[in-house]
Amino acid sequence: KDFKLAFAQIISKDISQDFILIDKGKQDGILKDMPVITEQKVLIGKISEVYDKFSKVMLISHKQSSFDAKILNQDECSGVIKGLGNFNLLLDLIPLEKEVSPGNIIITSCLSGIFPDNLLVGEIKKVKKTDLESFQQADIEPIFDISKSRNVFIIIEF
Repeated sequence: KDFKLAFAQIISKDISQDFILIDKGKQDGILKDMPVITEQKVLIGKISEVYDKFSKVMLISHKQSSFDAKILNQDECSGVIKGLGNFNLLLDLIPLEKEVSPGNIIITSCLSGIFPDNLLVGEIKKVKKTDLESFQQADIEPIFDISKSRNVFIIIEF
């Protein structure tokens, strides 16, 4: 399914706060909570504040960010991606019986309605499992590299 996209350029990066600013805003039809992706359909974040000519994007690694995700090619294996700050992501609430391993690719799930299905998120680096917890967790390496990014796309409709 095709999305309706708007092209935008990154005008400023507040790396320590997990935010970026882009050069599109109210005048361009941008609304709060619209997803922001790279041209490779990698999820960067969502619009968190909209001004006339620019918008603030909260990166998925921001501490207030969380959304449903799943493992590529394992639709029934899902969890919740939580931002830890500083470009760190955690996949939480993975059922214990599910087989997850480093190298698995994580994509969005449309369960929460926040993001469309199947946007790339990251790769499992390390799985954390203890007998005391009823779920397992995994450290996720985001696919997007914000230091190299200049252009983004806003998903206007999905």
